[in-house]
Amino acid sequence: MSRVDVIMPQMGESIAEGTLTKWLVSEGDEVERDQDLFEISTDKVDADIPAPAAGVLAEILVDEGETVEVNTVVARIETEAGAAGGGGEAADEEEEEEAGEGAAAAEAAEAEDGEGETSEGEGAPSRERPAARAGAENGAAHEAREDGAGVATRQERLRTKSTPLVRKIAAEHDVDISDVEGSGIAGRVTRDDIMAFLETREEEGGAPAREAAPEKRAGAAAGPPAEEAPAPGTMRVPIHGASLDIRIPDVPIREGDRVEEMNRVRLRTMEHMLMSKRISAHVTSVTEIDFERVVRLRRKLKPKFEEQGVKLTYGPFIMKAVVEGLREYPILNASVDGTRIVYHRNINLGMAVAVNDGKELIVPVLKDADRLSLMGLAQGANELAEKARNRDLDFDDIQGGSFTITNVGVFGNLFGTPIINQPQVAILGTGVIEKRPVVVQDDMGNDTIGIRHMAYFGLSYDHRVVDGAMAAFFLNKVQDVIENFPEETV
Repeated sequence: MSRVDVIMPQMGESIAEGTLTKWLVSEGDEVERDQDLFEISTDKVDADIPAPAAGVLAEILVDEGETVEVNTVVARIETEAGAAGGGGEAADEEEEEEAGEGAAAAEAAEAEDGEGETSEGEGAPSRERPAARAGAENGAAHEAREDGAGVATRQERLRTKSTPLVRKIAAEHDVDISDVEGSGIAGRVTRDDIMAFLETREEEGGAPAREAAPEKRAGAAAGPPAEEAPAPGTMRVPIHGASLDIRIPDVPIREGDRVEEMNRVRLRTMEHMLMSKRISAHVTSVTEIDFERVVRLRRKLKPKFEEQGVKLTYGPFIMKAVVEGLREYPILNASVDGTRIVYHRNINLGMAVAVNDGKELIVPVLKDADRLSLMGLAQGANELAEKARNRDLDFDDIQGGSFTITNVGVFGNLFGTPIINQPQVAILGTGVIEKRPVVVQDDMGNDTIGIRHMAYFGLSYDHRVVDGAMAAFFLNKVQDVIENFPEETV
């Protein structure tokens, strides 16, 4: 047996938390993969969340009506397929019954460490240093001894369980995790909890360090000393195999300035954007496109679309041109997986939509855009935009994008240099379409000044896999399709 974590999903890049409104199954029920487990409500989306695996719903950790941060584990599913020693609670209890003493409690705590740690995989053997593991074992054994029965209770084991990062920090600073007040689920100690504990200890003059465990002393003798945490007010940046602590500048606050803490949405947006900038080597190329052909074609087709109840904007024309560009240059419809490039078979276009009076952003995905006509693109885009504004998007509506388009022109901007929506490798920012004087040729081939509907398009791309020439070829293809758009039979 092994267990699979069920997490609170992130329903949009700026969504920081969600409310679990209703459980659709009960603890102990058998569930199928992709079967709806629970309903959630966020600032932008209400959705049913499917099961990530088939099995038995072994444990519910979040009750109906609770609001939790994204990526919080809300339940666990017990599956049939699992590696030996794979961290299930039942296996822990059997080990404890066989051993029956404090040593077994430490072994159970170590087995629990393997459960639900998404960074190490289900049932995978721990890859932590002995010193880091000792901190968690000390905590579990300490709780077991206080219980008086020689075996830690399930709640106590949950409390001392934590992530490898937390256990590493605890070991490096000689902290017993059981001494730290946890704010996570069932009192689990988070990184913020242990950092706050260390800060408090330093302010109080520093508690004397406990004698290091034998494992820790051996580890220190065998390997290099642990790297110290960056000083307060600094940010550590890796440079050529070393690291440099860069001081974060203080902001002077003067009389009349207004100061407010970032809300969860802004913090989540900051995290997502910084993550993308650190992962991808961002470069932006800009081109100017003549929309005169599309403007006239749209004017001609609008009545026909309106007869079918579809509003025709410039968006579907741009999508059609992007699809043609991605077909010809599939590297821009890809993702990077470590040192591998994943070329996506389907062209799924993400459309950035501003909601809540422009204060927030969500990116619904138009699936299989390469199979849609101009009418299909218009219908699909309008439906997704309307669902986004009314908070009616389903979970599937915001998943699986392979390329994103964001329209900065809707706010009157000439062009933008957008940040890539991970794990994609490119994003197109479309500027305002407006009349401008440009040099054109008359029927005789003479240059003259004409009035044309023009727009700037900015393509941000990941230079790890997309070179400037390839980005230019893609933009040239998009430009060619728009400037010579074929009239379709709709």
